[in-house]
Amino acid sequence: MTPTPVGMRCPECARERTRVQRLPSLSKTPVVTQVLIGVNVLAFLIETAAGAPVGGGGGGSVWVHGVLYGPSISVNHEYWRLITSGFLHDGLFHLFVNMISLYFVGSALEPAIGRVNFLAVYLVSLLCGSFGALWFSPGVPTLGASGAIFGIFGALIVVARRRGIPIWQSGLGYVLVFNLIFSFSVRGISIGAHLGGLVGGLITGWLIVEVAERRRMATAALIGCAVVGVASVIGALAVAGATGLAPNGIGFTL
Repeated sequence: MTPTPVGMRCPECARERTRVQRLPSLSKTPVVTQVLIGVNVLAFLIETAAGAPVGGGGGGSVWVHGVLYGPSISVNHEYWRLITSGFLHDGLFHLFVNMISLYFVGSALEPAIGRVNFLAVYLVSLLCGSFGALWFSPGVPTLGASGAIFGIFGALIVVARRRGIPIWQSGLGYVLVFNLIFSFSVRGISIGAHLGGLVGGLITGWLIVEVAERRRMATAALIGCAVVGVASVIGALAVAGATGLAPNGIGFTL
């Protein structure tokens, strides 16, 4: 027998070269996150070019026809607002804060669950955020990506817990509590959008962890995410013409 780095082998085997097969490595580049940031920035440029002030305050044709506004949805049937509002922002600072947040949480979640699942979480959370905003204050113009970002954060907590990472030791729990307190304390923030997006992220995150990963049913998990998104749209349409839980508004932007 001949000693080798992998143990004792016979002389004939020791002379043979062992073939090593490399497993394909997953890309750590958050491509979808970067694309979403680019889309939000492009939408802001178009928004400002159409007349919206860079410093915020609303205005311009894109802003007027793109923000989330219940009466326009229920009376004029402008259903696209459920999505377009999630890509518009009330000024450069609003855009900057949301894109920094999207970059950090997206860079953490996207490599962990894959690009398709990440995109599903983002879009479904955006729709859930629109539903939440209309449920609370359908008569208050609302816009911004924070509903979707809260959803990514919620999914990240679910995934971290599934990976055995305690949310309090990792700091995720404290960040969540801080953001919720901030949402309820600062005027001009849509609490409904934040809560709606967070719930959407928690649900889609659970579907990805329990159905796609644990039960190896990736397609079923995406179908479940689609069902949540459709349910959010139906709910949003149902409450768009209502009075709302907070008709006077507890938020202007997401």
